[in-house]
Amino acid sequence: MADRSTQDADTGDGIRTFPFPVDLSVCGVGMQVGPMEPGRTWHANEAIERVHRIDFHVVMLFGDGPVRHMVDFTEYEVSAGELLWIRPGQVHRFSSTEAYRGTVLIMQPGFLPRATVESTGLYRYDLPPLLRPDPAQLAGLKAALAQLEREYVDSTTLPLSLHTSVLRHSLTAFLLRLAHLAASSADAARDRDQADTTFTRFREAVEKGFATNHSVSAYADALGYSRRTLVRAVRAATGETPKGFIDKRVVLEAKRLLAHTDMPIGRIGVSVGFPDAANFTKFFHQHTGVAPAAFRAELH
Repeated sequence: MADRSTQDADTGDGIRTFPFPVDLSVCGVGMQVGPMEPGRTWHANEAIERVHRIDFHVVMLFGDGPVRHMVDFTEYEVSAGELLWIRPGQVHRFSSTEAYRGTVLIMQPGFLPRATVESTGLYRYDLPPLLRPDPAQLAGLKAALAQLEREYVDSTTLPLSLHTSVLRHSLTAFLLRLAHLAASSADAARDRDQADTTFTRFREAVEKGFATNHSVSAYADALGYSRRTLVRAVRAATGETPKGFIDKRVVLEAKRLLAHTDMPIGRIGVSVGFPDAANFTKFFHQHTGVAPAAFRAELH
């Protein structure tokens, strides 16, 4: 998964973002799949043990372990037969890359049609990155991933347009298995159709507006839902209230800025919707147990 340094971007919060390396894919298609092993180049000339973002999906199926990997400030320990699913925009950090063995799939947003994106839950940020399939689920995932890899490397049998179509179908088959595992592991299947649509719209609205809007009622009004409908959908998808979901997103952004920028704490508060520094400090302490300054100090 190597990236050219000229393509790297800084998001303005001090965290490097790596784009999908289209030029390194077979035939330039919007996905890659292959072995995850010692010596693999992930991001050229970059220390991936530092926190960074990606603007594409990464699914790692581990054949060895345990390996520790950080996703959005949570450390996950992953063992053989388990998967990590990291979505676009999430911050993450590798441990020693020598320990990463198995198969890795990366895919570019837009490679799959919208209907497939929705049915496979590609942007279910409420679901945990770490997935632990049972033996039957693991066998199905391995078989689907192996088939996808065979189709990916076979670039001569079919014309490029058909090759790409076959890849999309094979990728969809794998992702449907993966999405089922992810949803069932989070016990988020109840009232799924209605809750997913409502929650997805809410999550997207929060992602756009959390820096200025912390009001559940305002989101409900803007989306055209009753507060009760929103509460039910968010609880079914995440197990928490809409207010808890909003606060969690605000805290995550504050942690990112505290950890990876030199912005004054007052400015960070403003950037996540707290013009008054004292109110920001109180909010942050309430949700993390430490003051913003103490959280930053612990990281250095």
